[in-house]
This record gives sequence, structure tokens and C-alpha cells, in this order.
Amino acid sequence: MYQWVEYEDSKEYEEDGEMKKETRYSYNTEWKAEVVNSKNFDREIGHKNPSAMAVESFTAIAPDVQVGRFFLSRGLIEKIDNFKQMSLSRLEDPHADVIRSGDYFFHSENPRRPEVGDLRVSFFYAGLSEDSSHLGPADMVTVIARQQGDQLVSYQTKSGDALQILYLGELSPEEVFQKEHASNSMKTWGLRAAGWLSMFVGISLMTRIIYTLVDWFPVVRDLVNIGLKAFAFCLATSLSLLTISVGWLFYRPLWAILIGLLAAVPIVLARSRVPPKKQQ
Repeated sequence: MYQWVEYEDSKEYEEDGEMKKETRYSYNTEWKAEVVNSKNFDREIGHKNPSAMAVESFTAIAPDVQVGRFFLSRGLIEKIDNFKQMSLSRLEDPHADVIRSGDYFFHSENPRRPEVGDLRVSFFYAGLSEDSSHLGPADMVTVIARQQGDQLVSYQTKSGDALQILYLGELSPEEVFQKEHASNSMKTWGLRAAGWLSMFVGISLMTRIIYTLVDWFPVVRDLVNIGLKAFAFCLATSLSLLTISVGWLFYRPLWAILIGLLAAVPIVLARSRVPPKKQQ
């Protein structure tokens, strides 16, 4: 549906020794698949959207999906995501109020100059099981699963995980598991990065009170801010590395020990910079 969309642009600036924030809002009309709630806009007057769509987006899944003579399980079907837009060039306008333009059906007086509330409908498909003169050749997929009669279902591993893999194209078993390994590694490092960021933000918020106490002294405030950020960075890094080393202790003990030692580096460096106490 053609709707108003709000964009927010914020910037911080310093005035009279205080940090202030200025926010500007701009509005544009765009095609959106979901309803944009204009009640949350900073300026709703003149930028009001309809509260609901006459036609909601949905995905229709065939009850039986086959690869050759085998039927795929629901989990394997959900892995088919190579959606392509369907060409509507051979279709007629379904209704007098609906206009076909390109690969879209428009409910609009003028599709080239749409108004807020106008509708645009398109169709996408994925998982073509046989050649079609209209849609194109069938999709080639590689599946790793357990055969149960004429069905391909998930395989329960010894560790209790459900194994059912589907990739587009013709791949060897080695290539499939390489892709899975790369995907798992990316997810793992993503979680580690998210954990480090959570620690950094948490430590920064905990030490924010110190920054507040010296907020009235600009030079001291800036120095304290740099020191607190460095402290939060080092501590978050050490704790993250320590957490990773604990997780690897059973499977990769050597790497776990090395990472554990690496986690202590910021602490050792910090202690080495502290001047020794004078002898009485």
C-alpha cells in the first residue's frame, strides 16, 4: 500500500557546556508491504495513513512438495526461499477497478501517480518442481535428510539435534557440510560479538555515574569519559574472551588456555602502569 513514511535525523551538539539533542523529521510516500502506523508520527496532520490494508500479504504453501519421487517434510519446505517475481504479462485485468502495469496489479486511478491508500499487488513463487513454459525451468536442490518410505524427514543425531538440510543447486556432501560449517561459524561469531557489545554497554552504564559527577568540569569530564570508555572496552574484552575460553575448555583445551591467558593481558597491562608503592 502507498503510505506516508517518517524519517528521523538526530544530532547532538554542545551549548553552554551542556550536551543537547536536536531531532528533525521528514516524510515521504512509499510502497510498503505492512501498515505504517501514522499515529506514532511526530506530525500526523497531513501525513495520515489508512489503519488497515484491504489485501494482506500472505504465503501459500503447497500441501505436497516433491523432489523427484520423494515428498519433503515441512522443515525442508520452509528452507526453500529463492522467491522470484511472477510475470503478469499473460494475465488479464481481474476487475474493472484493477489495472495491470508491468508485473503489478494496481487499485489506483493512476498507477504512475499513486495516492496514499492505493494498493499494489504482485506475486512471487519458489520451489518450481517441474519445467514450465511460463515460469521457467525446475529448481535443482540438494537435500540431506532421512528417507522414510517416500518421504524425506529430519534425522535425529546422537546429540539430539534434528538434521535436515536443503540447498539450491547440485552440491556434493562435502560442499553441503562446508556451507553448514561456515554458517554455524558466522552465527557463533555473531553471538560472541553481541555478547561483547552487551557487556560493553552494561559496563558503560554502570560507570556512567562517575562521568555525571564531573559533568560540570569540561576538561576533566572529557578525560574521565575517555578513561571510562577504555575501561569498559578492556573489561568487556577480557570477560568475553574468558567466556569463550570456558566454552572451549572441553573441546579445545589448548586454545582455551591461550584465550584465557589473552583475556588477562588488559589486566596485566593496567597493573603494570600502576606505580609501585614507596618503601617506608
